[in-house]
Amino acid sequence: MSTQTLDRETTVRRAPRAVIISAWAVPIMVLGQFAMIAIVPVALVLIGTLRDARLKALRWGAIALTAAYVTPLALWAIGPERAQSLSKDMHPVFAAIIVGVGVAFAVAFHVLRRKSRTEAV
Repeated sequence: MSTQTLDRETTVRRAPRAVIISAWAVPIMVLGQFAMIAIVPVALVLIGTLRDARLKALRWGAIALTAAYVTPLALWAIGPERAQSLSKDMHPVFAAIIVGVGVAFAVAFHVLRRKSRTEAV
């Protein structure tokens, strides 16, 4: 039976996959009318970005994405006449802002990752 040793350097330098997948999932879910379920990837983006020191440059983007998502969620929750789903109650401008901020965050993540790869070489 052979055991594999984990190289600490390769595991530490690995980009947080959950953050980038979640960042791309938010705009897709909002456009696909699954805005209420998008709370999970928004939370993963925020928590993952705040916990990982390498993503310090993206923290304001994660906070902006969270604020863009929480605003229509709060309006839906406290509204006097709510629709059955957040997607039906959300104004199209809010949806456009969430999609725009989500795509901008994901692109910034890729740019930051590419920049850090070129600096490491």
